[in-house]
Amino acid sequence: MTAPPGHAEGATGSNHGSGHDHGHGDDHGAGRRRRLAHALRPHSHDAADSIDPAIESSARGIRAVKIGLAGLGLTAAAQLVIVSFSGSVALLADTIHNLSDALTAVPLWIAFALGRRAATRRYTHGYGRAEDLAGLVVVAMIALSALMAGWQAVERLLHPAPVQDLGWVAAAGFFGFLGNEAVALFRIREGRAIGSAALVADGLHARTDGYTSLAVLVGAGGVALGWSWADPVIGLVITVAILLVLRTAGRDVLRRLMDGIDPELVDRAEATVLAVPGVVAVPGLRMRWIGHEIRAEADVDVDAGASLSAAHEIAHRAEADLRGAVPRLSRAIVHAYPARPAGHREDHPGDRSNGR
Repeated sequence: MTAPPGHAEGATGSNHGSGHDHGHGDDHGAGRRRRLAHALRPHSHDAADSIDPAIESSARGIRAVKIGLAGLGLTAAAQLVIVSFSGSVALLADTIHNLSDALTAVPLWIAFALGRRAATRRYTHGYGRAEDLAGLVVVAMIALSALMAGWQAVERLLHPAPVQDLGWVAAAGFFGFLGNEAVALFRIREGRAIGSAALVADGLHARTDGYTSLAVLVGAGGVALGWSWADPVIGLVITVAILLVLRTAGRDVLRRLMDGIDPELVDRAEATVLAVPGVVAVPGLRMRWIGHEIRAEADVDVDAGASLSAAHEIAHRAEADLRGAVPRLSRAIVHAYPARPAGHREDHPGDRSNGR
């Protein structure tokens, strides 16, 4: 009977690792057999298969932020002109928010550009994490816009001033809604297409801006009816809306930075690996987002009597199936271990993952 493998692994979308010593057999002999098996059975999931889609996704993200920046910039500029002669604090708050939303495209642009760079000896996972860090800048900009809008509203409540040209104020609010909603639809669509949570969140931010622009219409209507306090009160309402967006955006960005991922994706990946012929158990499975791509690493138990080449083939089959089952999965590494006898316990890297 063939001796059981100590550890066989494969890597999808990355260089193949060199195996680890688990105390089974001769490392050098295992290494030679692994290289021979790999040479005889070339795999189609080499680095080029994952790098090209990643570069294409980053280029699409850059295009999306460019268009969004131009659209929101024009919207905010038009509103700012009307603020200059109307004196509407609600419109000023909305314009400030629109400007901050437009500027959040800049760090995202930089992050997508960095994400296209190849991995180096220092940054062996590449630069995809720059997209998640850009999310922190987006959150900071949202917080700043809330602070400025709230300060302007309170200032106007304490020191009332007349609002002029109500018709222009109402028109600016409506124009702001149209501009923001158009950018929101585009950002959300492109963000979901490439798997970028940062771009989707920025799109939802723009949509909320659109709703606050409609609130400016309400403020202008209130002033026209003689409610002088309507304009600053609507400014405060806009501030609260910005804070709600801040809460949601901050939660999503921090989850990404903490390697949080949807548990349903983990369940799907685990079921996919378990369905691979030859896999006895999946004691460990780890997944995380890096930018707009998912990386996965799994530990699987195979029949202790399986040869090294058979275990290697099972690992690569599991990786290929994972690529097909999990959207935006760019790289996967599967480590194969001999199954333990019933009642036997031996720690390996996956024994305590997923709450085990």
